[in-house]
Amino acid sequence: MSERSGTERIGIDDLLERVRESLDRISPPEAFEAAANGALLVDIRYAALRERDGLIPGALVVERNELEWRLDPWGSHRAAEATGHDLRVIVICNEGYASSLAAVSLRQLGLHRATDLTGGFQAWKAAGLPVTR
Repeated sequence: MSERSGTERIGIDDLLERVRESLDRISPPEAFEAAANGALLVDIRYAALRERDGLIPGALVVERNELEWRLDPWGSHRAAEATGHDLRVIVICNEGYASSLAAVSLRQLGLHRATDLTGGFQAWKAAGLPVTR
């Protein structure tokens, strides 16, 4: 614990481990099935990765720095897909790291069913699930 700030200091690996304890992370096949049953897939990868690797059909693309504003059901800048706090949101980054932190942030906004995709887009693609160019 830091004497100056009164807060504990931890590294990113420890933080990631802690936040993942609160998530029911899902595999690519589970995410595919969840999307077919109404879950919202949210791709937070940056443009260069989307251009290089493609897109998941039907996924909402939201830059990470806009995520909370676009998915807050009460927000003035929300996406049309942000229909309520009970929405099941599955956040997807490139390899499944940033998405865990993003999903916890969405949970702090009240989106209590938010989670992320284990292994991210790369795991989705490796599983042979649909990708468009």
